[in-house]
Amino acid sequence: MKHIIGSKTPGRSAEVKTLVVDPESAGQRLDNYLLRLLKGVPKTHIYRIIRSGEVRVNKGRSSADKRIEAGDKVRVPPLRLPARVNEKAEAMGRVSVPEARAREFSVLFEDESFLAIDKPAGVAVHGGSGVSFGVIEQLRMARPQASFLELVHRIDRETSGVLLIAKKRSALKNLQDQFRERETGKTYLALVSGLWPVKLKVLDKPLNKYLLDDGERRVRVLARGDPEGMKSVTLVKVRERIEAGPGDEAGAYSLLEVTIKTGRTHQIRVHLAAEGRPIVGDDKYGNFELNRVVHKQGLKRMFLHAWRLQFKHPATGEKIELQSQLPADLTQFLQKITPSHVPA
Repeated sequence: MKHIIGSKTPGRSAEVKTLVVDPESAGQRLDNYLLRLLKGVPKTHIYRIIRSGEVRVNKGRSSADKRIEAGDKVRVPPLRLPARVNEKAEAMGRVSVPEARAREFSVLFEDESFLAIDKPAGVAVHGGSGVSFGVIEQLRMARPQASFLELVHRIDRETSGVLLIAKKRSALKNLQDQFRERETGKTYLALVSGLWPVKLKVLDKPLNKYLLDDGERRVRVLARGDPEGMKSVTLVKVRERIEAGPGDEAGAYSLLEVTIKTGRTHQIRVHLAAEGRPIVGDDKYGNFELNRVVHKQGLKRMFLHAWRLQFKHPATGEKIELQSQLPADLTQFLQKITPSHVPA
């Protein structure tokens, strides 16, 4: 049975829905707010109705990254969804979905303000397009006593590593402000094909997001000075250079410590690929022939790991540094391709 948001009864004409932002949602990005409330709506469709201006905040057009405030009125156009709606969800404009399975994750740090988990690869941070639930939904099910759990930031589904979850509204706002003002230090470990030039330490080519015909998101490098390019800065340090064994198609690899100074979509992947050194296993910007080879060697995903995160404690201001060890699947692949090493 189809349900139309805004209808009292399934099957009636669709209506525009107006959502009033509650205090607990204040400070969230508009896209995250809608993704959380409109469960079952494909992520690409939510971004499409924001871009087209069908979503309005206080009667005005808004971008996906707009921070909403308590009391804001968000207009949502009619949406037809394959879901049954419970009373609470209908009252909030939310569509019910299959219940998330309770799951705890390896905890790197936890106090009354926030927790940091070691996110495994293959798990989305939240439900969305094609995904019923992710880390945050599973944590909420595992901790029914928790009154507040919200993602501070996001990392890609196939990327493992440090992920922060706020346990208080004040902590969420403080930590997100640090991310927005670029006061955090985010360093990833990435394996690329070929020997990375040691002197190439700063990548600052502007980036631009675009959509493929099927609505899938992609990012490209633009020429300096292009008005559509967004400033993007990536710092690269060679941790290890690996001369591959006989018959290895890559010939050589480089294990990099990559620190992002700006948080653009797919920034690390696109910047490294633009230098002719794509991340091994990257299915969007990588070397697809090499990807097939390493898949047979046991690498089943992109070699990208959120290794270290530095920030200030949201309550005390104390400097915090968290690290996540390289997961077993990536460590095992490194051992398999490492007959000899070349000092960086």
